[in-house]
Amino acid sequence: MKNISFITLMTLVIACGKKEQATIAMKPYPETKKENVSDNYFGTTIADPYRWLENDTTADVEAWVKAQNEVTQHYLSQIPYRDQLKKRLTQIWDYPKYSAPFKEGNYYYFFKNNGLQNQSVLYRQQGLNGEPEVFLDPNTLSEDGTVSLASLTFSKDHQYCAVGIAKSGSDWNEIFVLNAATKEKTSDLIQWVKFSGATWYKNGFYYSRYDEPGKGKEFSNANEYMKIYYHEMGKPQSADKLIFEDKAHPLRYFNAGITEDERYLIISVSEGTSGSEILIQDLSKNEKSFRTLFKGFENNYSVVDNVGDKILALTDKDAPRYRLVEVDPLKPEAQNWKDIIPQNEDLLEGASTCGGQLFATYLKDASTRLYRFALSGENKTEITLPGIGTASGISGESEDTEAFYTFTSFTNPGEIYHYDMATGKSELFRKTELAFDASQFETKQVFYPSKDGTKIPMFIMYKKGITLNGNNPTLLYGYGGFNISLTPSFSISRIMFLEQGGVYAIANLRGGGEYGEDWHKAGMLDNKQHVFDDFIAAAEYLIQEKYTSSAKLAINGGSNGGLLVGACMTQRPELFKVAIPAVGVLDMLRYHKFTIGWGWAVEYGSSEKKEQFDYLIKYSPLHNVKAGVNYPATMIMTADHDDRVVPAHSFKLAAELQAKQAKDGNPVLIRIDSKAGHGAGKPTAKLVEDAADFWGFVLWNLQAEVK
Repeated sequence: MKNISFITLMTLVIACGKKEQATIAMKPYPETKKENVSDNYFGTTIADPYRWLENDTTADVEAWVKAQNEVTQHYLSQIPYRDQLKKRLTQIWDYPKYSAPFKEGNYYYFFKNNGLQNQSVLYRQQGLNGEPEVFLDPNTLSEDGTVSLASLTFSKDHQYCAVGIAKSGSDWNEIFVLNAATKEKTSDLIQWVKFSGATWYKNGFYYSRYDEPGKGKEFSNANEYMKIYYHEMGKPQSADKLIFEDKAHPLRYFNAGITEDERYLIISVSEGTSGSEILIQDLSKNEKSFRTLFKGFENNYSVVDNVGDKILALTDKDAPRYRLVEVDPLKPEAQNWKDIIPQNEDLLEGASTCGGQLFATYLKDASTRLYRFALSGENKTEITLPGIGTASGISGESEDTEAFYTFTSFTNPGEIYHYDMATGKSELFRKTELAFDASQFETKQVFYPSKDGTKIPMFIMYKKGITLNGNNPTLLYGYGGFNISLTPSFSISRIMFLEQGGVYAIANLRGGGEYGEDWHKAGMLDNKQHVFDDFIAAAEYLIQEKYTSSAKLAINGGSNGGLLVGACMTQRPELFKVAIPAVGVLDMLRYHKFTIGWGWAVEYGSSEKKEQFDYLIKYSPLHNVKAGVNYPATMIMTADHDDRVVPAHSFKLAAELQAKQAKDGNPVLIRIDSKAGHGAGKPTAKLVEDAADFWGFVLWNLQAEVK
């Protein structure tokens, strides 16, 4: 018998461990042409050879997309447990899902999905114990479930319901109107609406829209000059009255709101995703022009309601963790404001009115606290929640005697509570049940130091009895931007990963809203690197504490979180084994040139300003890919109808990574979904397919044992 050296033997053992991995045969990447295109930024020339991929409706881009998807599907089809994962995901997904009821006229309305329906159905019933009937089934609006509801508002007399729909995940909406009594459509149809629903007033409604875009540019051209119109029922859209526009500022958003008593018309103005201005018009006095209630755009303001002639508003002015103030529209200066709910140590996340009371939602270390107040801000009473999780706020009409709110957590798929205004008592109204034993899993919250010593909270979920040996397949998720808080929520696809022995971690990075505006500002503009440092430190903590190792660690994020993943994988490629940036902002020099990307300049900065170009170029994922580096196994995920973060971002990064990835390095794939957008409204069938491919790629490249 031939002697085998120890090294050779170990090589064989390792090879045996990777035997299945070796059976995946990669197709060659499609050849991506390079063009001689460049821009000069303040004396620095930046090449952009893949700019032709921005024209996503041209034949050559469509051919490139098809070729890339063929490579990706060829790879994914060879993962031996892909169908097994899809079967289990389908099984877990198949349970009834309900929304909290809301009352309109004599009916309680609620959404329900039987389990695997592509879109949830809107039901109604008379009385809480009445027989439900279908009011609107979005599944009938398309054969494949790719038309979804984007907004839903009833007229004050409950006679009509304005329904906003989105097709294939696009941000463009259409609004049609249903007669609530007959459930039949009226003749009213509104098109080219974006980031707006219908705000009813008398015999019609206000809405915001852009001008119709050019043919073939519907999903990529910059959206400018938003306008507010008033539509009168029964008339064509062409007869709608222009209520508000600003020809001097093409890059602003405008949205209309009406106070419950219909006294005040409120226009919220913003130049992006941070900072606002509020205009007001007293309709009871037939005012013809708007007055400035809150001057923009250094702070955030939102009108909650009015009490008589006074306005209640939530603001972070002189209160980074927010406060609720009472303002006299005739004397709107800050020195005249009255604190109703002052700032305290926790984040005042939201406030609303219902039944003549105030309700406030707080965040304490990324978990919800719910309180009731008198309209004066007195008589603070906590509404006890079932545990650490996320609850929706209570809101409704001033005459309501009851309300509903929801509660969810990482292991609780959802509970709906009925709240009695008179007694202040909550009772469980409906509990979600599914084939999943929550008692097998646990969640802990840790606080780890970032690069500069800042303590960052992180939730870690895993199966009870886990061994901390550094060998657990782990996925780290983050977002870190736009003042958005990551709070406990239930994820069906995450359950499947936990069942397979996976560890799932969510880091509450700076840039989010978990601790108020100071936390947000610590991760925006020239502080954006803090966000990446926080995420990298989270990965290092998980490795240090032996939850996992670099060879067993995957990272994922979507949209701004896609930027997070792109930046971290290019800054620390050796730290992660798998990276999945989804619908990400990846070209930081040109993002503002597409659809509503200009609105993010307040968060990121713009390459058109030298001092901001100087820091954007340092972390822009597209511009920091280096030749010969072995980047993590990467599957970029995007969709052809994403007109929020256009797919060109993902196309260009995929081309750049494929061209520069180390020889014989990890795979670099791009999965481009069809008839889908940024994520909202995606049908269940597509969600299951996405999750199966996502987790298949993750588990395979982490060499996890799948049972």
